[in-house]
Amino acid sequence: MARLFGTDGVRGVANKDITAELALDLSVAAAHVLAEVGAFNGHRPVAVVGRDPRASGEFLAAATVAGLASAGVDVRDAGVLPTPAIAYLVAEQDADLGAMLSASHNPMPDNGIKFFARGGHKLADDLEDRIEARLRDDWQRPTGGDVGRITPLADGADRYVAHLLATLPHRLDGLHVVVDAAHGAASEVAPRAFREAGATVTVIGGEPDGLNINDGYGSTHTDHLKETVVATGADFGIALDGDADRCLAVDADGHEVDGDQIMAILALAMKEQGVLRGDTLVATVMSNLGMIQALGGAGITVLQTAVGDRYVLEGMKVGGYSLGGEQSGHVVMLDHGTTGDGTLTGLMLASRVAATGRTLADLAGIMTHFPQVLVNVKGVDKSALDANAAVADAVRAAEGELGETGRVLLRKSGTEPVVRVMVEAADGEQARTLADRLVGVVQAELSL
Repeated sequence: MARLFGTDGVRGVANKDITAELALDLSVAAAHVLAEVGAFNGHRPVAVVGRDPRASGEFLAAATVAGLASAGVDVRDAGVLPTPAIAYLVAEQDADLGAMLSASHNPMPDNGIKFFARGGHKLADDLEDRIEARLRDDWQRPTGGDVGRITPLADGADRYVAHLLATLPHRLDGLHVVVDAAHGAASEVAPRAFREAGATVTVIGGEPDGLNINDGYGSTHTDHLKETVVATGADFGIALDGDADRCLAVDADGHEVDGDQIMAILALAMKEQGVLRGDTLVATVMSNLGMIQALGGAGITVLQTAVGDRYVLEGMKVGGYSLGGEQSGHVVMLDHGTTGDGTLTGLMLASRVAATGRTLADLAGIMTHFPQVLVNVKGVDKSALDANAAVADAVRAAEGELGETGRVLLRKSGTEPVVRVMVEAADGEQARTLADRLVGVVQAELSL
């Protein structure tokens, strides 16, 4: 059987894959496993639970809360808040665990559940495996006063916004920012945080109705944001996703600023402020070579990991680094949070614009994007990729042609019979030619 937990919790179609029964059972199993490993240390455990505004989140959050309370966990129900807000509140409330109901940037029919350990950190793989193994086990149910109690965490948004504002090195007075909240979990708190930091704010995608999350708005649909920034004469705009753990931006001319550019801007700012530990940014192998070269020229090392925020976070923790992220706009600042935080990222970006008096386009110009060609080669035996001599020879030949002006990356999909071929080069035509050549070799050598 496939593993139930993916790289970001359990996710699928709500009320089909992700049912109320599953949410309840997962919550009970999580409480039992964390108790067994000593996470509760003999005291009455406390959990913080939140959700994004999907309609299905209403019954899934109710099931999650019920499961935890039935297992003897006191629950503080935070309601609709971003994923990073729940992670923060788990730590701030000194809670033993947290649960978030969300499918992030996925379309509305989907939903998911992920758990946080004490301190707001994602659960380790082995704990997720133990939770999965304990689903629907027989168990001794508490009774009387031993059952968990459920109370609303009514000031969760206030606490989270106060935390965001306390991180800012510079206020945003005089800036006009468009915030696209994707009709998602940050529809209230993101505009509020920007306004309280001093910015004039225009909001789009800020009217969630339970059905419209990520629908035409947010970080995966930036056309409305580009149009609004230009039409209103705003300094720039930010686009969040459904649970607001990622952020992309748009400059005053309507040009997109991606996660690599955002990380470059923040890395330079943090180095200048003396808070970029090890003068190192942790990014994935998909980050653009232009970013790596630009930061290298500024004395900043880019440490690259496998694709996925989980691996970025692991690399940050192992090395003790303070900044990491992905091209998608999932940026982690460990001095201020334990997971990607789109609102925080946007605020820090705005703070840099305000502090320097430079435009976002000017700041983003620190790096030049190398043309990047990515091809998904389907219907191949991905397990044979690493051992195939002909593919390895083709990669070496392409790398020889590129020299220092580009790079080649072949990697296996984690979920499909697909090999991903990526070529970057200073010249776009060369990148396409080499990518096509490598695709041909992969197809010839690995076809099923």
